[in-house]
Amino acid sequence: MLFYLIYVSSAVKPLLSTELGELLAKCHANNTVTGITGILLYKDGNFMQVIEGEKEAVQTLYAKIQRDPRHRGLLTLLQGPLAERQFPDWSMGFRDLTAVDVRSTPGYSEFLNTPLTGAEFSSDLTRCQRLLMSFKKNMS
Repeated sequence: MLFYLIYVSSAVKPLLSTELGELLAKCHANNTVTGITGILLYKDGNFMQVIEGEKEAVQTLYAKIQRDPRHRGLLTLLQGPLAERQFPDWSMGFRDLTAVDVRSTPGYSEFLNTPLTGAEFSSDLTRCQRLLMSFKKNMS
C-alpha cells in the first residue's frame, strides 16, 4: 500500500549550500534503493518534506529522520494512504526557498516567505498541499 507523510522541522544550525547538496545526494541514493519519492523544501533553516512510498518504507525513513540530531521540532502535518504517487519521478525533488531565483518561479507568492514552521501550516493543511504542488508543477 502506498503511503505519504508530510512534516516540517528546523535544522539545529542553518545549512550551507554544500551541506544541502550533500544531503540531497544521500537522499537520492537512499531513496532510490528503498523506493521512496518526494520533495524537500528548505528555507531559513526550516524544512518541509513529503515522503511517499510503501508504508513500511516511509515509516522507517521517518523514524530515522526523527532520530537525526540535525533536526529539531519535527511536526507531522499530514499522513495517510495514497492512491498514486504525487512525485513519481523524483527520488527527492528539492528547492532551496532562500535561493535568489525562487521569486522567478511561475506562481510564486509572497506566502512562500512565511516560515516553514508548524503553526503557519497546521492551521490550514490545504495550504501545505498547495505549496508542495505548486513547486512540483514549476520545478525544472
